[in-house]
Amino acid sequence: MATDRKRLVACPQCKELSEYSTENKYRPFCSERCKLIDLGQWASENYRIPEQAKPEDLDSELADH
Repeated sequence: MATDRKRLVACPQCKELSEYSTENKYRPFCSERCKLIDLGQWASENYRIPEQAKPEDLDSELADH
């Protein structure tokens, strides 16, 4: 028998618990405000995904020394 338990997750921005479901149009955020704050952080490059160095780049750096 299926249960109708709601899945609560912490908002990545403010840590407030919010329901993670298709009914929450801002998921995983709790609100539009938190979603826009996060978007602004990415747009201003405060969040970055680290770049993996390519092996050929490392070889050329070693050859320069």
